[in-house]
Order: sequence, then C-alpha cells, then structure tokens
Amino acid sequence: MRVSRTAVPGTGTIHQCVTRGGQRFGVLSDRAGRYRLLIYAAGSDEPLQSIVLEQDEADQLAEILHSRPIVDRVAHLERRVAQISEMAQIAGTTS
Repeated sequence: MRVSRTAVPGTGTIHQCVTRGGQRFGVLSDRAGRYRLLIYAAGSDEPLQSIVLEQDEADQLAEILHSRPIVDRVAHLERRVAQISEMAQIAGTTS
C-alpha cells in the first residue's frame, strides 16, 4: 500500500492511502484528537464518505486491524523479558 502524509493547515494531518488494488482512502487526524476515515470513489478527489471517530474508537479500530491484539503482544514481551533476565542470571553465575 502506498501512503502519503500531508499537513492540512489549521486542521491536522491527512494520510492518503492507495491499496494494491487501486482503492483510495484517507485518515485525517485533527488537533482535537479526533479521526476521520475518508472513503473515495474511483477517480475522485472528494471523499464519498467521511466517518468521524473519537480517540477511543480509533484505538479500537487500530486494535482490530493490528495483526495481534495488544494483550498477546504484551504477553510475548513479558516472556522475552523473562528469557533475557534468565540468560543474564546464567551469564552472571558463570563469570
């Protein structure tokens, strides 16, 4: 997917996205912490639809789209920290 980022003066930042299939959408983040999903019709520069998301809704959507839930990622990190800590303890006892 191609993604371009543009500052929108007085509003925020827009990320324009084009999928491999040529479909376009955008994510406009404003200064108040809200997000707008912008859906474009083929060949149009004007959004066909705009969906307003509050911060918590954007977080929920990001969680859905992420390949692994946050809980799983945190559990993985905790396991890695325990492994590294154990390795450090072993290395400390052999030196």
